[in-house]
Amino acid sequence: MVLATVLSQVNKLPVPQSREQEEDDVFGLCRCCTALSRFIRPFVEEIRENIKERGLSRNDELREEILKFCMKSLSEPLLDVQLQDADTLQTSPLRDFATEILCEVPGFLEEEVRYPKQSLASLAHLLFMHHISIDLFPAVLSPVFVLQCNMEYVNLLLSRTEESRLQKGLELYEKTLVQVEDSSLPCDLLELKSFLNVPQRTKGLSVFQLSIDKFNIEAKYKFFKCMLKTSQHPGVEGFIIKNIKNQINLALKPGNGNSWFLGKHLLPLLRQVLTLPQGPETDLLHNLDRIMESLNLLRYLLIKDKEWCNETGIWTELCTIEENYLKPLRTGLNMSRAHYEAELKSTKEKKSSSTADSRAPACTVSVGGETLPNMTPEMQLQVLQSALYMFDLIESVFARIEEIAEAKGET
Repeated sequence: MVLATVLSQVNKLPVPQSREQEEDDVFGLCRCCTALSRFIRPFVEEIRENIKERGLSRNDELREEILKFCMKSLSEPLLDVQLQDADTLQTSPLRDFATEILCEVPGFLEEEVRYPKQSLASLAHLLFMHHISIDLFPAVLSPVFVLQCNMEYVNLLLSRTEESRLQKGLELYEKTLVQVEDSSLPCDLLELKSFLNVPQRTKGLSVFQLSIDKFNIEAKYKFFKCMLKTSQHPGVEGFIIKNIKNQINLALKPGNGNSWFLGKHLLPLLRQVLTLPQGPETDLLHNLDRIMESLNLLRYLLIKDKEWCNETGIWTELCTIEENYLKPLRTGLNMSRAHYEAELKSTKEKKSSSTADSRAPACTVSVGGETLPNMTPEMQLQVLQSALYMFDLIESVFARIEEIAEAKGET
């Protein structure tokens, strides 16, 4: 009880966020952690002596208190601390405190007890990122097994809002992921929710791509299908579609032997890609990433896969694509362009009608579902003009696809 009370008070102290703050220790957290380490050391020695004399006892109250203290310390304050490496800070009280705690933990982990997941997440980060006391823990040689074990903790950390915990989740995920061989993760791992949730929660595309690279071909295919079905972020969807294009490119190379991104398997995936969420009413600017990658994929397929080969099945599906995707997109593009051109004309007229010495009124404009407040007419003109440029970009790829399709119809 005394340890728990003291630790609860210590955890109220602000956590140092830099090397300088840890060195200065203005709020005293480092000194408190050092004092706590010294305080528990005699009790730990007593526990070890008791184990030598009487063996391990589950009714040892002192041992139970020390265990609770260690687990609580892993959660707070250590989960919120960004430990400095020895190269950055040679003497680190917080790193020493973490080492002291981890030296006591291994024996406890051998017992069949449910420990707090936050504490175990902190433990995993200290082990795999900082290698603190790692020689005291059982060595696991399978990177896939280590990744599978850590995914629960990564998922937990990435579900939090605190920046320190998000960062630790991302670090732990990337660290364990890089150890896994490319194209080695089987599709049955996708049955674990964490293998679907975690990649979407990563903030960097490089880590997201790293996640994709580790799946084998079948797992990539099923991962893409799931992402296109569940994702509500056009940027993520566009990134997935770009990866689909890369996999098709690999599949089309001679001797690849990859059937998941050709023919009968590919067509259902293409139907997921080549669709508009709300038909002609789809917000084209909000969905720009997805639309551009979809059109680029379609153009690539029509150029790369010749009609007489039709390895991907795109030519037999083209009429359906034209009816269900290209026509609604053309309608939506015309509607959006007309709307923005009318807005542009109206804004220009309002601007020209105002007197030269009058103050330009503030305006608001909505782009991609986001309202941008307090915009001057000049700023509004820039936004509207940028939108029209985006429509021109879509139009250029669209026109090329129509050319290829028309050329096919004439042969």
